[in-house]
Amino acid sequence: MDQKRIGIIGAMEEEVARFKEQMTDTVISKRAGMEFIQGMLCGRDTVVVRSGIGKVNAAVCAQILCDVYEVDYIMNTGVAGSLNAEIEIGDIVISEEALQHDMDATGFGYAPGVIPRMETSVFPADPRLVTLAAEACAKANPDIRVFRGRILSGDQFISDKNTKERLAENFRGLCTEMEGGAVAQTAYLNGVPYLILRAISDKADDSASMAYDTFEEMAIRHTVRLVTELLPRL
Repeated sequence: MDQKRIGIIGAMEEEVARFKEQMTDTVISKRAGMEFIQGMLCGRDTVVVRSGIGKVNAAVCAQILCDVYEVDYIMNTGVAGSLNAEIEIGDIVISEEALQHDMDATGFGYAPGVIPRMETSVFPADPRLVTLAAEACAKANPDIRVFRGRILSGDQFISDKNTKERLAENFRGLCTEMEGGAVAQTAYLNGVPYLILRAISDKADDSASMAYDTFEEMAIRHTVRLVTELLPRL
């Protein structure tokens, strides 16, 4: 059976460092200022890369994974701010779909978040990956909760209550971050199954900056455990 190749994107070095430490038979190359590490991770042919923060970096990174490495799956792992009162710091959100909340063509009559002249602006994740990730999370992180739903992305760190409430009301997302929507759109355009995994590091409100600094490491541990449990299932 052909070995599937998996691309794993993290925006920050902290989000991919533990994966790099576990990889074997690695080959490293640099493209667009990014270091792509290809090798074996948890028995799977994997390419791990730090994209940098923001949607442009994430999209460029995902396109390179598609064009150069011809990956069969793209996973984007990292941290996010909760938009739902039920979702606590440390919990995991798995994307069923992704939307870019800062896309604004309302001046042309489009609703907020709608990308003009595209057939969709809400990009669905691969259902099989969603199911497998939820099962893997339950085993790897039995002490936290896992949620499935919409993830919002924008080139903004959300850290005030009013913005949080507006995003939650307008877009019905479970959490907000800065890369996943761009990865989702790139994967969609290339016909590559994708999944976004987010551990909650803050509540995306006026306490966000302080909470992020305090809980980032714990949140990343949860996503690392999830991914290392998920990979052998693919």
